Amino acid sequence: MDLGVLDYALDPALIAQQPLPTRDASRMLVVERSSGTRTDTHVQRLEEWLHPGDLLVINDAEVMAARLHGTRPTGGAIEVLLVERVEGTTWKCMARGAGRISAGESIRFGDQLSGTWGERLDDTYRTLRLRCEGNVDATLRRVGELPLPPYIRRPEGPSSLDRERYQTMFARSPGAIAAPTAGLHFTPRLVANLARHGVGCTPLTLVVGPATFLPIRTASLAEHNVPSERFVIPEETASAITEARARGGRIVAVGTTSVRALETAADDEGVVQPGSGRTKLLVGPGFRFRAVDALFTNFHLPRSSLLALVAAFAGVETTLAAYRAATAAGYRFYSYGDAMLIV
Repeated sequence: MDLGVLDYALDPALIAQQPLPTRDASRMLVVERSSGTRTDTHVQRLEEWLHPGDLLVINDAEVMAARLHGTRPTGGAIEVLLVERVEGTTWKCMARGAGRISAGESIRFGDQLSGTWGERLDDTYRTLRLRCEGNVDATLRRVGELPLPPYIRRPEGPSSLDRERYQTMFARSPGAIAAPTAGLHFTPRLVANLARHGVGCTPLTLVVGPATFLPIRTASLAEHNVPSERFVIPEETASAITEARARGGRIVAVGTTSVRALETAADDEGVVQPGSGRTKLLVGPGFRFRAVDALFTNFHLPRSSLLALVAAFAGVETTLAAYRAATAAGYRFYSYGDAMLIV
């Protein structure tokens, strides 16, 4: 598919720079796939669009303090994004300002943390072994910075509000380098209201990695190489999904990361199997969804794999029409922005 199809015009003023005072106060655009009908409403009214017996599947990944600002022996500044633990205190990472770094070169991240560069893995990643006095993970939590996406402008770094609000209420499984942003809209009050309405909620984990934000640089979607991400489907979650389906309930994926985990774990009959693994699943128009019946998601960047997934689920024309309507109506876009429910 030509990626130009997934392009749209967006006024930069619509890119949300701050979260709303209340998580569930965001606007919500409901899109009905069968008719293309759109309804403007609010996340607080989500229960009105779900049925008793439906089941929300959320991603409980927790964003780690993965961004480090370091200094090379030459005095040059370097920014490092820890992507995934390889073993012990050795991490797979991305680096900005790395230039020609040789294996064995040292780097300092302030007074508390240092590291030694390992071999380059490919054009994007290399390894870094961290060291400090005491526990490395505890030091990372103090020294590291929350890796906000670049479209959220923070010249002075993330604020205390960001540290609270760029985590979902469900965050339990550390290691993500970006938030599963659809979950940012949920509050204990909203979940309790849904439960009273007969709508359940169950977790899975997809450790959000570069697949979420790396741009597509190929001419077509099919040529794009999605970095693999770890996921876990607990036994209890797989059972809850099977039981919801048996009673006629819909499986509502909260976020594109939940979709990718569920569709990776589903067999040909749509039964979601418990277990853990890695996924490189790339979902685009023409994909046959087996596990997901409805999708709650944010508004995504143009020409992105996330927008391709939404277009696959709702239909390309329906998706683009919804995005045009959302921009015209002043919806807030991206991580701290408003939501879309596709049923």
